[in-house]
Amino acid sequence: MGHITAKHVVVGPDGNVLTPLNLPPANTVRWVARRKAEVISAVHGGLLTMADACRRYGLSSDEFLEWERHYKKHGLEGLRASVRPVEKPVLH
Repeated sequence: MGHITAKHVVVGPDGNVLTPLNLPPANTVRWVARRKAEVISAVHGGLLTMADACRRYGLSSDEFLEWERHYKKHGLEGLRASVRPVEKPVLH
């Protein structure tokens, strides 16, 4: 009787274990913060390389690196695609 032993466990942003089977689908169009964070976690955990993630999801390396920077600096909140108000110049 054989069994599969994982070399390491990759944990997603919500605390659940990530596997290749529960990553966001390759045809994902709506990128909510949680899905972006799952892809970042998968790359950091070794489930995907950055190049594989970019190919699979149609991302540029710059786009992935931007997600990574925002996630590192602000967590899930940094990955939200909310409209940020632009400060208007004060007219005197």
